[in-house]
Amino acid sequence: MRIAHAAHLGWQPLEKRAFGLIYGAILVLSLLMALGDTPEAPFEPALVLFGSVLAVTLVRSFAALLSHAMETGERMLTLKAVQSAWSNNHPMLIVANAPTALFIAGGLEWLTMQTATMLSQAFCVAILIVLGARVGWVINHSCWLAFGGALFAGGLGSGLAALKYAIQ
Repeated sequence: MRIAHAAHLGWQPLEKRAFGLIYGAILVLSLLMALGDTPEAPFEPALVLFGSVLAVTLVRSFAALLSHAMETGERMLTLKAVQSAWSNNHPMLIVANAPTALFIAGGLEWLTMQTATMLSQAFCVAILIVLGARVGWVINHSCWLAFGGALFAGGLGSGLAALKYAIQ
């Protein structure tokens, strides 16, 4: 009798979604740059952030669906085609969940909007650092290259976060 073991998760699920996670983190950081510090409506930042990322995710999925149909001549409104288009893009929306929750907490006055913004930025920068380090490790299995990847990706995210304060 064979004993079934739980699948070892490892990095593979994260690596398969890396494009969407990176894209989502940069998109959220870019949207945070445009959000004001004191919105007139307390839940406006959460709605704007999640709604904007949802719109971009749906547009990218729709574009992937149509372009795949044009490239291959396959029908586009099949379950397989829709799942494929969505699976490549939904990680962007996943990244927006934590910042949206933080802004909801700000709307409920559990956090200040400045704290929600800083924690959201830190969350996105952390995603970029982890995935940047992973890229360095995958390329050469070197701690130095992993550190360089983390520094590069985290630096890019930190630069976007700092731009919010430089612009305002």
